[in-house]
Amino acid sequence: MKLWLFGIYGIVGTTAIAGNKAIEKGISEKTGLVSELPDFEGLANFSPLSFDEIGGHDIRNIESNLYEELFKHWEENQHFDYRILKQLKEDLEKIKAKKGTALNCGEGVLEELKPIESLENENLSLEEIVDKLEKDLLEFKDEETVAINVASTEPTIEYDENIHGNIENFEKAIKENKKEKFTASMLYAYVCLKNKIPYANFTPSIGSNIQALKQLAEENNVPHAGNDGKTGETLVKTTLAPMFAYRNLKVLGWMGYNILGDLDGKVLAHKENKESKIVSKDKVIGKILGYYPYTITEINFFPSLKDNKTAFDFIHYEGFLGTKMKFYFTWDAIDAIVAAPLVIDIARFLNFAKKKGQKGVIKELAFFFKSPMETDIYNTHTQYQMLVEWFNKLKNEG
Repeated sequence: MKLWLFGIYGIVGTTAIAGNKAIEKGISEKTGLVSELPDFEGLANFSPLSFDEIGGHDIRNIESNLYEELFKHWEENQHFDYRILKQLKEDLEKIKAKKGTALNCGEGVLEELKPIESLENENLSLEEIVDKLEKDLLEFKDEETVAINVASTEPTIEYDENIHGNIENFEKAIKENKKEKFTASMLYAYVCLKNKIPYANFTPSIGSNIQALKQLAEENNVPHAGNDGKTGETLVKTTLAPMFAYRNLKVLGWMGYNILGDLDGKVLAHKENKESKIVSKDKVIGKILGYYPYTITEINFFPSLKDNKTAFDFIHYEGFLGTKMKFYFTWDAIDAIVAAPLVIDIARFLNFAKKKGQKGVIKELAFFFKSPMETDIYNTHTQYQMLVEWFNKLKNEG
């Protein structure tokens, strides 16, 4: 099994790979991996925990290697034991990124690129960008390759039914070089699904979440999933909100205030990049409760936190006899540490899905996403049960 990451040099991608290598070498435990829970016994028979080869696209420092990029993240965050990093040096130095694209990724991303002159791919036509991405993938892929987008959040783009609604017009627009209608994540998803590589979108960006690419996935019998990995505050929200529903308590308002640093924080400090993230985080409460209380969702850049994301949540609710009460919680976590194992989990489950003949959106992977496709189930408890039942049903077939 091979793994390809879009945004491979970011802190989530580098940490996921380091963690996978550390487990493979027996120098780290499997804590944090959903796919290693007893409920998924037998998964290793279809999707082993270790990857035969790892590669990816990135838009910065292509002359570098994965060890050098992870070391930069480690110097900023010191997010795991340095002794582990030292033991992985030789393995990680062998992994090098190919040049990706930053097409319509917004000022938040471009601001980081300008000083290092990484925009040469954006001067190519859409066909040329696609051909280059496809060439890199085809040189790497085998029958058990999975690709995951862990790149920075893109701005939203206006949906165009004529172009985004079917694959024929989508491909025609590529040939006509209608750049304003495409984003990097859409192109990444397209080259994967076109070449029958299972794809997951771990970001709030569009990715494969348009009808044209869903059609392509169905036609090519390839599974895909997304969007936006559920790793922190939203994980708590979707686990806690059902409690209010189960107890018939009325949520009057829910405020979530998030602060973070690092590149993710810099990108999300730009309004256009932030918008899709806020939508992804905000809508889950109403989906679970069945009604929409007053909500505030804020994300702000706080440089000194680096990758240590912190969220403060305030819930105002009404109980018996109309009495109003309050609930507060604080979430404090290293984002890469809570996100990285899910990248490995998703890759394993998508490879399993492909081996079991699954195609199109795998809605049963909703457990891993803030904005899961093709389902209105946002309750974490229900999502987990869906995942377990789906896995066991397929495992026992054929």
